[in-house]
Amino acid sequence: MALQRTLKQSITVSGIGLHTGVEVNLELRPAPENTGYIFVRTDLDYFEIPASVEYISHCSYATTLLRKGVVLSTCEHLLSALRGSGIDNCFILLDNIEIPIMDGSSENFIELIENAGIVEQHLPRHYLKILKKVEFQDGDRKMSIEPSDKFEIECVIDFKHPFINRQIFNFELNNGSFGREIASARTFGFTTEIEMLRKANLALGGSLDNAIVLTPDGMLNETPLRFNDEFVRHKILDIIGDLALLEMPVLGKVTAEKSGHAVHASLMSKLLKTEGAWKIVEDSTENSLAISI
Repeated sequence: MALQRTLKQSITVSGIGLHTGVEVNLELRPAPENTGYIFVRTDLDYFEIPASVEYISHCSYATTLLRKGVVLSTCEHLLSALRGSGIDNCFILLDNIEIPIMDGSSENFIELIENAGIVEQHLPRHYLKILKKVEFQDGDRKMSIEPSDKFEIECVIDFKHPFINRQIFNFELNNGSFGREIASARTFGFTTEIEMLRKANLALGGSLDNAIVLTPDGMLNETPLRFNDEFVRHKILDIIGDLALLEMPVLGKVTAEKSGHAVHASLMSKLLKTEGAWKIVEDSTENSLAISI
């Protein structure tokens, strides 16, 4: 039976927000068993926002949480790193509205977690085990989750761009796979969207240092892609981060096609409201112990 895990010690980093462009100081701290992930706005008298589906506010170009009027933006890359590293409990302290974007991937957060170290705790890990298939569709954007004894994602993206086109990637989260296959995949955007984003006060902190910027027939970045299919891998990174808002690791298979943050949020909401679609267990094996809630 797997035990819950947290950081061995606190660790800090600074950066800027992708959409706000503001400077932010971030600290990851160990947390007790059954804490989950809790964001703490140190600039607002240490106000706490649990990383939970309950507090999703909007999901346009990032996932934003809102609790009692207090906002926390662009949380998905950090949450993806925490879940991908097998961390169950963590306090995330920051002194501004948005998680720093770092290099546009989860790689820097993975390095922070590795530098802090990971320790096992005393209580068993809880899993959200999927019992029956749940689907959500919005036009040609669709996503489903169905029973599996592991956490796996099959993702399809399709952009009319020579660097992307149709990409498919199958990912299974197991020991070290997140760091090897997903963590370093960067966020991306198109030059044709820049003016619209800036007018909406978005991507104010965006640069070639923290995003792949695509022109109609190429890209502005001088450094090469980290993977030939870096784009679909980043979409999986986003899915892992958003599904971390279910507050525990998932045992199920996710299938996503042309999805985005809003689709992820809609599927999670539908899943939680679907009677008999899931149960909480203390073991990832078939003979798992169900926990009544």
